[in-house]
Amino acid sequence: MEIEHVRSRFIKHFDGTTGYIYASPGRVNLIGEHTDYNGGFVFPGAVDKGIIAEIKPNGTNKVRAYSIDLKDKIEFGLNEEDKPRTSWAKYIFGVCREMIKRGVHVQGFDTAFAGDVPLGAGMSSSAALESTYAFALNELFGDNKIDKFELAKVGQATEHNYVGVNCGIMDQFASVFGKAGSLIRLDCRSLEYQYFPFDPQGYRLVLVDSVVKHELASSAYNKRRQSCENVVAEIQKKHPHVEFLRDVTMPMLEEVKNDVCAEDYMRSKYVIEEIQRVLDVCDALEVGDYETVGQKMYETHYGMSKFYEVSCEELDFLNDIAKECGVTGSRVMGGGFGGCTINLVKDELYDDFIAKAKDAFTAKFGRSPKVYDVVISDGSRKLA
Repeated sequence: MEIEHVRSRFIKHFDGTTGYIYASPGRVNLIGEHTDYNGGFVFPGAVDKGIIAEIKPNGTNKVRAYSIDLKDKIEFGLNEEDKPRTSWAKYIFGVCREMIKRGVHVQGFDTAFAGDVPLGAGMSSSAALESTYAFALNELFGDNKIDKFELAKVGQATEHNYVGVNCGIMDQFASVFGKAGSLIRLDCRSLEYQYFPFDPQGYRLVLVDSVVKHELASSAYNKRRQSCENVVAEIQKKHPHVEFLRDVTMPMLEEVKNDVCAEDYMRSKYVIEEIQRVLDVCDALEVGDYETVGQKMYETHYGMSKFYEVSCEELDFLNDIAKECGVTGSRVMGGGFGGCTINLVKDELYDDFIAKAKDAFTAKFGRSPKVYDVVISDGSRKLA
């Protein structure tokens, strides 16, 4: 996203003077799905697509905001009763309110923003928007007194309290903490994190979007979460220290196989194996073993499709095409029920894979998938 594109539109719609430019990225998660609420690990990275905003204090108690992409402008106050009805504005308002709750004396400002995070592709455009404004307001009005982890929590709290989405912290965390050339292993129980090198020379990271609506069907999500909790409750009878599936070994799961339903056993098996796969991928990246990384990605897809049952026909089809084309690694990315596959592709196979994926998918489903190349990039920052 070009700075001058945002700046020129800002000048057009406000008073002609310039402000400060901030940006935050979207994210991908290389591996580690449905592990977060089981106390496990996720493994995200920031990408080279995100939100960029120009912000200028205006000396009032009002925010005047313009969405360049939606060509929509709104003004709102900073008190709780001033919550706007416009959906995109709730994110900015929510960040303002959450920063105020943390002692930042947020005042009125003019702002325009735009983004190139594809909507519905599972790259978390909303987290990028929240992180941009949290980072900016912390500098402009808070003397940078809020630490980065709390900035991520500001975004999460915005979702909970002003948007109505009970999300985890991974998306905002990755957007704030992103680092070029590195993925981040986040321990969802302790919130400890560690960077691991991700600089796949000779490979490309590409998302293939099935164009199936990317949403977690709430009843299906809740049912799977309940399955995991059922198994933990049963295991706790013999192993009281167990708090999450993170604490469960496969031998412990086998002990209760006859005491839980087949579906609960299958769901839990996937999660236990997925938590270990994240650790295996981290080990592989430390020695530059991208073939093992790819193998684990395929294993994750199989588990999400056959054991956790959150894939769909389109995503399984794209995964099969990747295998046929010799792609190093491929899997459904995100919670499932639509969205993208994330693929680790050797440079020399890239063109053939994309052409075959588009042609075969279009022939079968009557529409072309979208393709997004991504590069692991830096997190929230000031640009100018």
